[in-house]
Amino acid sequence: MSKNISDLTGKKGLQNNLFEQIGRLAKETGTPEVDKMEQLAEEFLVGKANVYGSASFYDFTREENKGKKVYVCNGSSCLTAGTQPKVTEQLGKYFKAEEIGHMCCLGRCHENSAFHYNGKNYSGEAIHQIADIKSEKKKPTDSYHVASVGTPVLTEDFPGISSFYSILKDALKKTPDELLNELKISGVRGRGGAGFPMSFKLESCKNTPGKTKFVVCNADEGDPGAYSDRYLLEERPHSVLLGMIITGYIIGANWGVLYIRGEYPESIDIIEGELKKIKEAGFIGENILNSAFSFDFKVIRAQGAYICGEETALLSSIEGQRPEVRVRPPYPAQQGLFNKPTVVNNVETLACVPWIIREGGAKFAAIGRGKSTGTKLISLDGYFNRPGIYEADMGTPLSVVVNELGKGFKSKVKALHIGGPLGGLVPVDKINDLTVDFESFNQNGFLLGHASVVCLPESYPVIDYLEHLFEFTAHESCGKCFPCRLGSTRGAEMIHKARTSDYKMDKTLLTDLIETMEIGSLCALGGGVPLPVKNALKYFEAELKPYFRE
Repeated sequence: MSKNISDLTGKKGLQNNLFEQIGRLAKETGTPEVDKMEQLAEEFLVGKANVYGSASFYDFTREENKGKKVYVCNGSSCLTAGTQPKVTEQLGKYFKAEEIGHMCCLGRCHENSAFHYNGKNYSGEAIHQIADIKSEKKKPTDSYHVASVGTPVLTEDFPGISSFYSILKDALKKTPDELLNELKISGVRGRGGAGFPMSFKLESCKNTPGKTKFVVCNADEGDPGAYSDRYLLEERPHSVLLGMIITGYIIGANWGVLYIRGEYPESIDIIEGELKKIKEAGFIGENILNSAFSFDFKVIRAQGAYICGEETALLSSIEGQRPEVRVRPPYPAQQGLFNKPTVVNNVETLACVPWIIREGGAKFAAIGRGKSTGTKLISLDGYFNRPGIYEADMGTPLSVVVNELGKGFKSKVKALHIGGPLGGLVPVDKINDLTVDFESFNQNGFLLGHASVVCLPESYPVIDYLEHLFEFTAHESCGKCFPCRLGSTRGAEMIHKARTSDYKMDKTLLTDLIETMEIGSLCALGGGVPLPVKNALKYFEAELKPYFRE
């Protein structure tokens, strides 16, 4: 059935897609009216239940969002910082309780106290200036430290559009196979978590017949604590855009789709503004630079769903379907958006492409360690003395990142949650054992992922954090597979009961639960959350012991 819906919704093309129509209907009140959804169903020739099922899924289109005017960030970094109760209290002086909603991670992890109002994000001391914000006397501000150790691939100075797009001029003089070979030589791997070789995806899609193909930038990987994608979209947007254009040339695609988190409104505005500039300069459109290659962009504002960071759920979302994870094969490279061959890569992966094409794959491969080539962006949260975005050569000791780049911690910390909610929970005494690369983290039982760092202070109970992770997974699950949908809910219930009553958990039962989730879940959401739970059971056994039976 979903394959047929993909074909049906694709008949109107990318520009008039069902997902955006649902978002448009929800914009004024927070949720679409039923009669308007029925009209959409008739227009797109799909069932009413399909449209309602999609609209009722997203945080910003579901019925519960109706009437919301301001949103408090409930991401992991703001949670462990302990700033959000005061944020909610302060907002309560200016808004009714039913007008206050939640958003999961606004990417303001460097200073916390984050909230969203009237299409803009605020953090830090802004919570004390609500009156000025409502009267538009106070504008959003955002500043964080950016630096690199090693080779600045993604943080190098931007030379200007004309100079930067000379990379495209040179690229179009080469064949797609020549450019693809440079990516193979570079060994560049996906920066979103899995570390899958980028060139393999591109070659597979390139070799799949099809008149219509897509390049999709997954800018909806909303790992709480990670704001490196936001940095690239706002501070280095042309690295991302040019990376998509070159990728499109290699695989034979004429469309690039930027699916950007609704929680990053500034990112969307900046990208749309920069796209106008490069269109005027002739770097996108028909027959670019007098070549036979045509390429254009579509920006799509996501509507609040962590699961859309999973590539197949993202594709279903654009099509207007409920964003459930698809069973593979077929893979997106063969049957992706609207059932057309599609390459999906995250922001940071695509942003590496221009540098590789300009400098050569061998130079990129020479940076890093082993199969972890190139550099990695790292997000440090507000517990560091110098929070911010840092670029480090793969293989850089984690201790260098913590102590030299981040300048250590403001207060005592007992663990670092690295790589988002599905990443590993690293005790501070393991910092000296790790280097920033895929292999080091995997060998030590952790996950590099987005390389976001959320600190757990000594005062924050590990049991509370585990309950938060299970609740997060339960809320964000697409619901398609039982292990994730039910396992996350049962895990949250079990821990909550042990935390708030004299109930003691059976360790074997909890272990069986997370193993079932790990083995049986369709995607990395249900399959990934067991990792930090297992890390906690291993490294914080003494702290957790009171919650388990002897």
